[in-house]
Amino acid sequence: MMRSQLKNNTQLLLLVITWLCLFAPLKAENSTFTIKSEGMNLEVEQVADDLGIPWGMVFLSPNKLLVTERSGSILILDLKKHRKTKLKNTPDVMVDGQGGMLDVALSPDYKTSGWIYFTYAKEVFNEGVTVLARAKLNTNNYIFKNWQELLVSKSRTDEDYHFGSRITFDNKGHVFFGIGDRGQRPNAQDLSNHAGSIIRLNLDGSIPKDNPFINKENILPEIWSYGHRNPQGLAYDFKYKRLWEIEHGPRGGDELNLIVAGSNYGWPVISYGKEYSSPFAVGEGTHRDGMEQPIKVYIPSIAPGSLIMYSGDALSKWKGNLFSGALKLRHINRIVLNKEGQVIKEERLLESLDERIRALAQSPEGWIYFSTDSGKIFRILPRT
Repeated sequence: MMRSQLKNNTQLLLLVITWLCLFAPLKAENSTFTIKSEGMNLEVEQVADDLGIPWGMVFLSPNKLLVTERSGSILILDLKKHRKTKLKNTPDVMVDGQGGMLDVALSPDYKTSGWIYFTYAKEVFNEGVTVLARAKLNTNNYIFKNWQELLVSKSRTDEDYHFGSRITFDNKGHVFFGIGDRGQRPNAQDLSNHAGSIIRLNLDGSIPKDNPFINKENILPEIWSYGHRNPQGLAYDFKYKRLWEIEHGPRGGDELNLIVAGSNYGWPVISYGKEYSSPFAVGEGTHRDGMEQPIKVYIPSIAPGSLIMYSGDALSKWKGNLFSGALKLRHINRIVLNKEGQVIKEERLLESLDERIRALAQSPEGWIYFSTDSGKIFRILPRT
């Protein structure tokens, strides 16, 4: 009888431990403060902490935020019930240096198809590559199903940095994502590999017939643009049908680029940055015929962590602005553009917060959520 009771108690304890691992309270300090921008009085509120490095975020509904952690976990944060749930049947990722579970984005037809897109680092022959994959989520039992690796990129090196990688979509059935040079500079000018490029695919992973390098000898047809050092943000402007990208430079020289199909963005031949080991400039200068110029250069480097184009009404004075998290200089970078795509104003928000700001997401209400490398998530909303 005692043995049977002990067995039952042990099983109950295991169930409790399992529940606690999957479903945990969503911790958040009572941290709220106000800021002003463009005449708007705004409130900044902390909604979660005690996370890993929250690398990507996307809203499944107004109260449910899907979050990737670079350590490999994928979570749902229930903002109404203040609870986080660790999801099951996630892929094996290579967690090494800057590699791990990276970005997440909902398919434009998510409401009907259910597809969720991910980028992550994967080990192939003991080296790392960037992968674009998609899956569907059963929200009743928190299990992913139908995992599909749409592109295991040809970007394999033994370096543990410059994986990229953010995801965005246009309104024509295409998905874009970026891959860094994988720590080997010549890769970015070598079109026989995917490193140092922006990739464009159809939603099912097939190659669009109008990609710029389709049927070109010794050039991978998935490539949309190249000459990139380490893309850390992608955002599509639906109004003007433009693709924006922001990337890390070396010591100085972060770039905001307007991406044009088939174009070469110069790395490492031209750059506005300097070598880490010396005061000398990288490459042969800042300009070369046949290579694109950035729309904006950051000197010193802000170390961008993401990019979104704000399209909501709740923060109306920001509509059409680009926002990037800044890791090194620890702020949110707001960029105002004119209709020609030129930068006419820059604002640096939340410098006093002193946090490495990694990911940005726009909520269904039009609020801006952002994550920090210290494991916190905040939101910016109108002050009531």
